Amino acid sequence: MKLMEAYADKVIASGAYEPLDRIYVLNKIRGFVGDEDVEAQDGQPLVSQLVDLAVKRGKIEGGQTEREILNDQLYDLMTPRPSVVNHEFWEKYQQSPDTATNWFYNLCTSNDYVKVAAIKKNVVFDKPTKYGNLEITINLSKPEKDPKAIAAAAHDTKKKYPQCALCMENEGYKGRLGQAARSNHRIIRMMIGGHKWGFQYSPYAYFNEHCIFLDSKHEPMQINRQTLVNLVEIEKQLPAYFVGSNADLPIVGGSMLAHEHYQGGRHSFPMMKAAIKKSLEFKDYPDVEAGIVNWPMSDIRLTSANTAQLIDLGTHIIDVWDHYSDESLDIKAVDGDTRHHTVTPIMHRDGDRFVLDLVLRDNNTSDQYPLGIFHPHEKLWHIKKENIGLIEVMGRAILPARLKSELAEVKKFWLGLDNEIADSHLPWAKEVQAKMSITEDNVDEVMEQELANIFSNVLENAGVFKDDAAGQAGWSRFIEKL
Repeated sequence: MKLMEAYADKVIASGAYEPLDRIYVLNKIRGFVGDEDVEAQDGQPLVSQLVDLAVKRGKIEGGQTEREILNDQLYDLMTPRPSVVNHEFWEKYQQSPDTATNWFYNLCTSNDYVKVAAIKKNVVFDKPTKYGNLEITINLSKPEKDPKAIAAAAHDTKKKYPQCALCMENEGYKGRLGQAARSNHRIIRMMIGGHKWGFQYSPYAYFNEHCIFLDSKHEPMQINRQTLVNLVEIEKQLPAYFVGSNADLPIVGGSMLAHEHYQGGRHSFPMMKAAIKKSLEFKDYPDVEAGIVNWPMSDIRLTSANTAQLIDLGTHIIDVWDHYSDESLDIKAVDGDTRHHTVTPIMHRDGDRFVLDLVLRDNNTSDQYPLGIFHPHEKLWHIKKENIGLIEVMGRAILPARLKSELAEVKKFWLGLDNEIADSHLPWAKEVQAKMSITEDNVDEVMEQELANIFSNVLENAGVFKDDAAGQAGWSRFIEKL
């Protein structure tokens, strides 16, 4: 079949247009790639072929940004308008929340907004540690920044539109150098905490149905009572998803502190499965079960069907931690007017009960730990140097793409083969080699287990109360303060 005709048929089959619209759709496609049709090739996505044809004919340049823009413009043809998507979502929501999210997620994968083919490239496995199985991913899906975009950004001082990647104004935005193409992007509108929010999926998902809840206003992130109210409201509307917020401070926070947002999805993380190691009792909140979680980071878990008491107790813990210092453990709440304490709050449902994990965070630095006292320490930087955000707090490592090739050289080193092992990996590689016999049969297993062990150490570094006598005594002092 001819290429443009085949894609026009696919667009109509999607339901975005009707058969009567076929000439119109074909002319839209011709406007992007030129008038003359060609034979479609088997085994390659139709849109990829159309993008290649546009480059060949000089309709677009062949750079990464230009290709992404045209790719999303073509997929936009098979994506209903935002008003139609929202109407369909909330109509299906009347059947059940799962019916609505299943439909919306399928739309976002079929129109290539969620980059399924790219996500499949990620390395993903889990391995046991003393804290249970930890999940390891090497992120190979998200493309490196376009060099032309990096160069352009260095000389660009204009006010941006959209202001950031999480603004509502990204919906349908064509894209440009340094600003992602979003022609095929759709956002579900919902009310959270009395304000208009958006619900969308993440293009480069780190787990199943990875989604984002974003404030309609471009305002900085903050963790407070309203955060907990918002998390409860989201859980009431989408009970099959977890939802959580990155911390609202640098070092311990995420990479998008300028725009209030939460992350969620259909995934049960290792931290959610971790048991309570010490029960706590708060007599003023009789309907709330509380305890310290057996986890490398410092996590208090609250569970209750009484969301009012859950929010009240959670707010109390956040407020006390915000001003709590224990300098014997390098825990310091403020420096002058600069606050250093916050929490990473995460919520999921257990039937009619709401489960709230509050992970205590401290972003202080020191001469010994210039990137953060409660941050991966220098010995671990060869594997993980980046901030520990929401997803990693819960036990799923997001490791940089560089490791795929670097760790292949480490395995060659272990097997005595010619290699180009990086100097940064050499001390660790020798340490592992000295403690066990590594063969072709077990080298992959050894590598996976050692990465899980390192990630366990990363999370221990990020915990404010360590799993030792001093840390347990610190926990007791803080609980007494509560």
